Amino acid sequence: MSKKKDLEKAIAESEMEIETLEQKRIRSQSSLLNAFLKHTEPSPEDVQYFNIYSSLIDLERENLRKLHDELDKLGD
Repeated sequence: MSKKKDLEKAIAESEMEIETLEQKRIRSQSSLLNAFLKHTEPSPEDVQYFNIYSSLIDLERENLRKLHDELDKLGD
């Protein structure tokens, strides 16, 4: 039962981390969109931040899937 609680806690933390990363990505995404709408070149830093946060979100989502799979196996 302790393993199940640990997994549930890890899942909650992972979900919160994804939300935090998505909020940070939104800042750079809005800068990119603004540059697009103004027909200007976006800042290389904004592009870099967007790509980094997107990669981190993908990694955390993969981690979340693994945690859910592990929790599902315990439920069987």
